[in-house]
Amino acid sequence: MNDLVLSQTNVAPTPDVIPILGLTNAEARARFEQYGPNTLPQPHTPSLAAVFLRQFLSPLIYILLFAAVVSLALGDAKDALFIGAVLVINGIIGAAQEYSAGRAAAALRSLEEPHASVVRDGTQCSIDARELVPGDLVLLEAGSRVPADIQLLLSEDLQCDESLLTGESRPVKKSASSSGDETERTVSYAGSMITRGRGRGVVVSTGGATEIGKIAEEIGRRSISKPPLLIRLERFSRMIAIAVCLAIFLLIAVGLLRDITYRDLFMLAVGLAVSAIPEGLPVAISVALAIGMRRMARANVIVRKMPAMESLGSCTMIATDKTGTLTINELTVTDILLPDGTRLKCEAGQYLDACSIVSTLGDNVQASLRASALLKAASLPNEGRLFKERESWRRHGDPVDVALLTAARKGGIAQEEIAAHYPLITRIPYEPDLKYAASFHRRKGRVRIFVKGAPETLIAMASKMDAGDRPLPIDGEFLLRQKEELAGMGLRVLAFAQAEIDTAPDDGYAHHHLVDLTFLGMAGMQDPVRPEVPNAIRDCYRAGIEVAMVTGDDPRTASVIAEQAGFVFKPDQVVTGETVRRAEQDGEAALDKLTRHARIFARVDPAQKLSIVLSLSRNGHFVAVTGDGVNDAPALKHAHVGVAMGRAGTDVAKESADIVVTDDNFASIVNGILEGRVAYANIRKVVFMLVSTGAAEVVLFLLAMPMGLPMPLLAVQLLWLNLVTNGIQDVALAAEAAEGDELRYPPRRPNEPILDRLMIRRIWHSVLVMGVGGFAVFYWLLQQGYPEEQARNLLLLLFVLFENFQTFNSRSEHLSVFRQRLFANPLLVLGVLGAQALHIGAMYIPGLSDTLQITPVSLREWGMLLLLAATLLVGMEFEKWRDQHRAADNERQDTQRLGE
Repeated sequence: MNDLVLSQTNVAPTPDVIPILGLTNAEARARFEQYGPNTLPQPHTPSLAAVFLRQFLSPLIYILLFAAVVSLALGDAKDALFIGAVLVINGIIGAAQEYSAGRAAAALRSLEEPHASVVRDGTQCSIDARELVPGDLVLLEAGSRVPADIQLLLSEDLQCDESLLTGESRPVKKSASSSGDETERTVSYAGSMITRGRGRGVVVSTGGATEIGKIAEEIGRRSISKPPLLIRLERFSRMIAIAVCLAIFLLIAVGLLRDITYRDLFMLAVGLAVSAIPEGLPVAISVALAIGMRRMARANVIVRKMPAMESLGSCTMIATDKTGTLTINELTVTDILLPDGTRLKCEAGQYLDACSIVSTLGDNVQASLRASALLKAASLPNEGRLFKERESWRRHGDPVDVALLTAARKGGIAQEEIAAHYPLITRIPYEPDLKYAASFHRRKGRVRIFVKGAPETLIAMASKMDAGDRPLPIDGEFLLRQKEELAGMGLRVLAFAQAEIDTAPDDGYAHHHLVDLTFLGMAGMQDPVRPEVPNAIRDCYRAGIEVAMVTGDDPRTASVIAEQAGFVFKPDQVVTGETVRRAEQDGEAALDKLTRHARIFARVDPAQKLSIVLSLSRNGHFVAVTGDGVNDAPALKHAHVGVAMGRAGTDVAKESADIVVTDDNFASIVNGILEGRVAYANIRKVVFMLVSTGAAEVVLFLLAMPMGLPMPLLAVQLLWLNLVTNGIQDVALAAEAAEGDELRYPPRRPNEPILDRLMIRRIWHSVLVMGVGGFAVFYWLLQQGYPEEQARNLLLLLFVLFENFQTFNSRSEHLSVFRQRLFANPLLVLGVLGAQALHIGAMYIPGLSDTLQITPVSLREWGMLLLLAATLLVGMEFEKWRDQHRAADNERQDTQRLGE
């Protein structure tokens, strides 16, 4: 074996080279140099400096940077320094938010199994799992995680939970020998958990060459989906940039006709650019998303990438995994059926002390008593363990054994207590050929036998069945119909029986006593739906969000779980991975046609999950993918937004996702959708405020220049308006709470721009009041003999007041200002007062007042400007009132048409 060179493939060693002594330490070192550590690729984490510089990668920022540089070259240092200071502050705020999110994400990483038990130089030892190399002889036992892809050489009743790789909740039996083409049964894959038995084998793949490593390589590629917010902002930025260039070209043309100097033309162009560009938007968006992130964190949803929270609010389709996302990811006894037809339910939940066994007829006390004999038979011939450490329950052993112990605990029977009253004599362990397990116990001078196993097997062993008050002759056909009823519900069925004999069985003859048993009933097990999921699914449908299940489990189980979870689907909407494969072979059009209709995808592999997600995207959906396993990672990575389960999910899934749900509660995703919609609504509010005031300033310029008027506002005054006074208020506006109807309307269309028809109409009406009104005031002041500096001073104050009123107008697209609680957002009130106080203070602060060229104004002028600014509030209130009445009229007309 020491001369054997293993390739990084899943090929079993031939019997004549089965290792006994393992590798030598020298060989292990050499192979470590050749193959590298047994770790997955580490994601690149950008430095703080790189994150800071990334804040300036925006067309909106480029123009301001250019203006600052040219101003400095022309000797206008004050303007250049002012622009530069504001941009640096913006960069610091954005970088701090993004870098802190990245650091929090890095803390989630814990990918490798800490230790592995190996044989080196003929001696068993424990090493760091990252030091494993191909050819290492590894020992496996129940309760440990497989540290690499391992070709089995020996196995004893070995079973592995591969749900995190395949999506199947049932353990997979592993064997050192294979039959037919089922070679995968002889390989234990890295990341899977050993639930039963033990074994040993040779490492055939480590690190990136393992199955989990191949998935990690796929998710290491750059995501091919962009968040909706980034798509919309990029489109918005291009539109603003084009509008600015057109306005500047028009202004320069007018300036050349008027023989304005190139220096003055440049300053005019800078002023116009500052007017049109919503410089405060990047900061306001960061604040809106940061506030949303904190709100979502309180709802147990951690956002790893800031734009992702808005993506969740914009999603039109949730493609969810089954195991661990809709279900608890734990085999659980859900139904108990007694021979007389009595049906009992085991309450589902991970907090066992709060769960119990209840009767479907309401007699819960009698239910526990009726089930006690069956639960004893479930607890005693049982090799699992269930014990409490601090406040949580720890489970060890085969999932079926653990599920039975959990059900017994819910029924008030603790394994350790019942075992003390029934001392063990001998045990018959479960074997696939036997299809049962039994244990013999001493009780009051006699021997009690408890048996669990396949219903058909135990029915054949029994002569009586428990009817509660007395045993009855067994009715095999009736019991088999009961079994089929449970199996038809997608449950895994196990039966229980008992008997009593006078003396302990002789060694090797215990099997002979398993006759004339009393049949106690059956238990149905499954990985149950989380209790909160049905309501969450209904909320999704109510919010106009479609839901699809994508799982590696079989179609029958997937359909049952989907029905229990509240999915709305038809039988022909359930498809398998084989159907998906054939559609893929026929081309994208065939696959897209399939995904437009199908809603339950069963028996799919990881690559197909990704294909399904991409196809749903091509069909026009913004897709949110949920999952917890390694098999979900590629789809989580490349969806518009990936949502990983934080408690039971793998680290690979968490790192691939944009959002992590820490309580594994599907309902938390709905809360996340709500907060995402609130965040996007707040961004729209900020955009409306900034664009409407900026557009008004542009109109002011375009009206003033052809009329031969001087520059209405200086570039530094415009920057003061847009980044300081306006910046305070738009940041406060980004903190608005939910209005209450966010989940009552469908998601916004994927191709819907930020500036939709409603917002554009409202902006133009605002521009008419602010832009045209501001021009009229400026013209009138000059006609009244006001000096240019004083006219600009009053015009600047008028626009600050316009901003104050527009802030309140922006709080809701539909609700009147007077129908909103003033102090529902105290930050907004403080922001408006602070912005006004800051401007008043600037009038009196030496240096700042000189830079801005502003001075104090009289009370008469204050009153006049305040009345003029209030017309903006009146006009917007009329707009909202008219829109509401139109909507109500349309709704009445629709109702009448439906009635006719």
